[in-house]
Amino acid sequence: MKNILILCTGNSCRSQMAQGYLQKFYGNRASVYSAGIETHGLNPKAVAVMLEDGVDISGHTSNHVDEYKDIDFNFIITVCDHANENCPFIPSKGAVRMHHNFSDPSKLKGTEGEIHAAFIATRNEIKEYCREFAANN
Repeated sequence: MKNILILCTGNSCRSQMAQGYLQKFYGNRASVYSAGIETHGLNPKAVAVMLEDGVDISGHTSNHVDEYKDIDFNFIITVCDHANENCPFIPSKGAVRMHHNFSDPSKLKGTEGEIHAAFIATRNEIKEYCREFAANN
């Protein structure tokens, strides 16, 4: 079984969405974790847009990367430039490190409709990335 870590800055939005999709696409073929270099709590808008697509992440927690220091990961995926640039050393033997910077919809200012649309756009981009990742790894 593969161990996959999704790493973001605050583990509140993008990494949580990626964890939800990778769990969906891998099923019981992988253990998927998400963490942040900080913890900001689960973003309710991320939970809502994921539920709109049939993926319930409401039970996820915001975790610090240090909580997983004893897990030997096969893949470590950073989903924002800040986490990629500030990623602490994670002692996994032979972990493949990957990076894809997804836009952060939680930083957008605008109407509720514009913010919701930004969350959907990020969710859909993450979904496609995760679908392709699971198909090829």
